[in-house]
Amino acid sequence: MTTQDIASGLPGEDHSLLLVDDDKPFLTRLARAMESRGFAVDTAESVEEAVAKVRSNPPAYAVVDMRLGDGNGLDVVSAIRERREDTRTVILTGYGNIATAVTAVKLGAIDYLSKPADADDVYAALTNSSGERAAPPENPMSADRVRWEHIQRVYEMCERNVSETARRLNMHRRTLQRILAKRAPR
Repeated sequence: MTTQDIASGLPGEDHSLLLVDDDKPFLTRLARAMESRGFAVDTAESVEEAVAKVRSNPPAYAVVDMRLGDGNGLDVVSAIRERREDTRTVILTGYGNIATAVTAVKLGAIDYLSKPADADDVYAALTNSSGERAAPPENPMSADRVRWEHIQRVYEMCERNVSETARRLNMHRRTLQRILAKRAPR
């Protein structure tokens, strides 16, 4: 099967894909895998580089890591949405939580995948028709996870302002900073 045959399965004429991740080996592997699936891939390793590429040539598809060395991947999603509203954007993150997933969707992302995600997961998310629904999780969240999700939601509502979030949660700012620095409980 040729790249052209695979690309014919992609909707539309424009198969441009911007991959944004600061993990160079992962970025390289994913770029190769997506090229073999018919995408014209461009890569960026920072928010600044990604926003510059979006401004010069907004892609039809984008896969953006949530946490980058120089900022937040949601800034890239927002820049994409400003330049091209029909871009199908997927957020990738190792720090998955409901609050950032909701924010990503509000900014225009079509899906939100937790790392490690393989090329098949990314391809499925990018080409998924909007009518398909994901299966509900088999295990409910723990009480610690629910608490962490609530803190993350308030943190996003306060536009990632630690002091304001701590005030709203009636929590000491340093305590909140320690919680935010940790990974999400299972």
